[in-house]
Amino acid sequence: MNTTFAEHVIDFNKNLSYTGNLPEGFEVLNPYLDNPETLTVMQEFYHKYYDDSIRRKFMIGINPSRHGAGVTGVPFTDTKRLKSVCGIKMKSAYTHEVSSVFMYDMIEEYGGADLFYKDIYINSPFPLAIVRKTKNGWLNANYYDDRELFNFVKDFMIETLKKHISLNLDTSEVFVLGKKNADFLSKLNKEAKLFDTMTVLEHPRYIQQYKSKDKQLYIDKYILALKK
Repeated sequence: MNTTFAEHVIDFNKNLSYTGNLPEGFEVLNPYLDNPETLTVMQEFYHKYYDDSIRRKFMIGINPSRHGAGVTGVPFTDTKRLKSVCGIKMKSAYTHEVSSVFMYDMIEEYGGADLFYKDIYINSPFPLAIVRKTKNGWLNANYYDDRELFNFVKDFMIETLKKHISLNLDTSEVFVLGKKNADFLSKLNKEAKLFDTMTVLEHPRYIQQYKSKDKQLYIDKYILALKK
């Protein structure tokens, strides 16, 4: 019997580790090692929505936030939406993440989680959470926040993207969230020749924080791009 999309993703997540260097003041968090329940709910999610061998479109975020995928193991999904939309309850954590709010409002208009996840796979070129030490404690960081950090993680990111693609993803067009993310991914794409076309969409966090009045326009933009 063929291995399903779900089993490939679960296997990928279970074997995730970053062993490369990091600049001083940065750390990588692996949600699957930090909380055993994360592993359980992640598997439940992929078995629920990806238990098939369908080819999907690829949507690329930046890297997981501590309060979204850094807790649930599911991109752009906090514990609130994991329970209310996906029907999967997490007992050991409770999180609210602004990107998750936009993403699930868009998913609802797309036709709901079943339909959306049948068509789309979301992940990140750097699939673990990155945090940076500040005088106020550890804060979320993006892989491109620091040139040295990007140079350290670049090869790992190319390797990760190739692994994602091997899950059975359509590489003719990729959907990149965030303009800065797209700038860096186009460098990787030039080097590794991963995707034919890159379609850039505004990042959910940016929309929720700065463009919430125009949220419907952005939801429409996402759906038009994804359904064409």
